[in-house]
Amino acid sequence: MFDGTLFDPDYLRGVLTSPFFLVSTAFWLWMLVDAIRRREWIWAVFIFLFSLFTAVLYFFLVYRQAPSAMRGFELPGAFDRRRIKELQAQIHHLDKPHHHSQLGDIYFHQGKLAKAEASYRAALERDPQDIDTRAHLGQCLLRQKRPAEARPLLEGVCQENLEHDYGHSLMAFAETLGALGDKDNAIAVWQKVTENHSYPRAKVQLAELLLAKGQPDLARVQLQEVIDDDPHAPAFQRKRDRVWVGRAKKLLRQVS
Repeated sequence: MFDGTLFDPDYLRGVLTSPFFLVSTAFWLWMLVDAIRRREWIWAVFIFLFSLFTAVLYFFLVYRQAPSAMRGFELPGAFDRRRIKELQAQIHHLDKPHHHSQLGDIYFHQGKLAKAEASYRAALERDPQDIDTRAHLGQCLLRQKRPAEARPLLEGVCQENLEHDYGHSLMAFAETLGALGDKDNAIAVWQKVTENHSYPRAKVQLAELLLAKGQPDLARVQLQEVIDDDPHAPAFQRKRDRVWVGRAKKLLRQVS
């Protein structure tokens, strides 16, 4: 006969604080969050409803099969930490500019902008003409709210190669001009970007400047294109651009 043991406070406390329960819960939450981030909605629902068993299935059938899982079962950031150590060793023994630049890229993506800047400058000391390093240092300075320092770097890169990094350097240059208050030139650069690319990041910021210049009709065209293109974009691109799409919808409501 049921004796109520399951509802005994001491018993429940022991279960909830046991290492197995804590590890299982952490694993379940990890898989649930991963499923949501990948937009695997059916898996997310089943993981939530059926807990640990479905989480284990998801790990082997989805998580391990994804490209990002080729490194195996490891904590977030483990790959970057290994790569940083590898690059630091290569810098110690070889001291090549591209090793410094690659280390800067990792720090940049981690949001460690001061370390990224130091690495990029070390790379430029060894190869002052490297276009990728100059572009990335310019973007790093821009993200540190130092557009005046970023401008000559990004402007020089774009003069050499207007399509450098698939137009991302040109977008950074446009953002730099905007940050410096040079709105007319920023609009001209954004228009160059949108002539060859359909980046929501470019169209929305161009629309914002056009609205500031009192040109709502032209701004409305850019914003509508962002919204119309979004449903047809790949899932990874929609995830990356959702902030810009959200801004486009908000602005379009304001000018409609």
